[in-house]
Amino acid sequence: MTLALDPVSALAGLSLPGQAVIDGARVEAASGATFHNVSPRDGRVLNQVASCQAADVDRAVASARAAFEDGRWRDLGPRQKKAILFRLADLMARDAEELALLESLDVGKPISDARSVDVPLAINTCRWYAEALDKVYGEVGTSPVDRLSYATHEPLGVIGAIVPWNFPLHMAMWKVAPALAMGNSVVLNPAEQSPLTALKLGELALEAGLPPGVLNVVPGLGPTAGEALALHMDVDMIAFTGSGPTGRRLMEASARSNLKRVSLELGGKSPQIVFADCPDLEAAAQAAAWGVFYNQGEVCTAASRLLVEESIRSAFVARVVEIARAMVVGDPLDPATQFGAMVSERQMNTALNYIATADSQGARRLLGGERVRQDSGGFYVEPTIFDQVAPDSTLAREEVFGPVLGVMGFNGEDEALRLANDTVYGLAAGLWTADISRALRGARKLKAGLVWINGWDACDITMPFGGFKQSGFGRDRSLHALHKYADLKSVSVTLR
Repeated sequence: MTLALDPVSALAGLSLPGQAVIDGARVEAASGATFHNVSPRDGRVLNQVASCQAADVDRAVASARAAFEDGRWRDLGPRQKKAILFRLADLMARDAEELALLESLDVGKPISDARSVDVPLAINTCRWYAEALDKVYGEVGTSPVDRLSYATHEPLGVIGAIVPWNFPLHMAMWKVAPALAMGNSVVLNPAEQSPLTALKLGELALEAGLPPGVLNVVPGLGPTAGEALALHMDVDMIAFTGSGPTGRRLMEASARSNLKRVSLELGGKSPQIVFADCPDLEAAAQAAAWGVFYNQGEVCTAASRLLVEESIRSAFVARVVEIARAMVVGDPLDPATQFGAMVSERQMNTALNYIATADSQGARRLLGGERVRQDSGGFYVEPTIFDQVAPDSTLAREEVFGPVLGVMGFNGEDEALRLANDTVYGLAAGLWTADISRALRGARKLKAGLVWINGWDACDITMPFGGFKQSGFGRDRSLHALHKYADLKSVSVTLR
């Protein structure tokens, strides 16, 4: 589908999906219930979306189970699976402009980012796992001569994928592509704030030739659709990206039901450390600004804590403020916009409350902190920077998930690493230094699943993604994600 670049013309030609995808068909919720899908761009209702509940989840899981057990997908040869997943990626590429517009409308991200980052990365993820699915090998044990022992990876069965609203399509593909590549069936539950691209994905999967029931998409509210999926006795695994409180509820649901496996990616309070011997202070300043303000700060790896060595702190922070002040805040559908709307009024108010708390606790506000573009009806908060943030303050301890940066100074490597690790989270961390020994010491000592040296977010699909501590467990991306969706079976044959 080709869409015009200007928002009015584009919206006029856009079809908004609203039905669930269950057992190969687009369907309404069994109850007929719907929910308002609101665009944060202007606060208007985009469309009505099926509000799936327990009955709909039951139907989707039954469809996924039947598809798994009769082998319509699981037992296809690698070449056939690969061809269908490549076809899905090609269809996503065909409809890339439509997917980008749906994403931008749904969550308020700049259309330029949806076009150049979110949609291409989702397509690449699908292609990467299609290519990787026949590269997963078992192993042969060192058995006695009268026995043959080997181990194989077998698909788990029915995977419940619950994905967040900040990168809806991209995160969906991080779950769906490796789960399908391993031969599982999937029930996908998108966040209620961002159902559109997930529903479009379900339709494209059927067009690509994925058998009915192999990928079901059930939109709905977390306490109904999400909880029903987590408690279902015939779901073998929940793969989740989202908040810590929801992750805890999913673990409880696993214990209360069938002890299904749970993989959790729960966000963080990521530190970015800049030493005085940083080899490129301008690159570090750009990374400090964009590391927290990209996607309006609604990023699990957002570098929301900036630790700067005291000898360069004043000049460095001043440059970060300059960069942030120049960011273009505007209509997400304007290609010139760099900084769009927050996903919802609730999330906007959460960010504003954190800003007010930082003010009350004595942090020094250097930039921003206000709601902007109110006349649009949308949910916009300008880039905000606080200096002199106390290590024990709310802003230093809690994840804002919004455009708020807290700056702290340090003297020496030991203090920098102590401050960086002084958090319950452990998703990502970065450091800037010309000293290779210091860099490698820091990489070893930083308690985070992702460590970037002299860069930020400098990795891709080939490297595992996940955290330590309360940032969760399990890994997305890389070949490790394939193993997450499989069981390891040992077989021993006595030779006679």
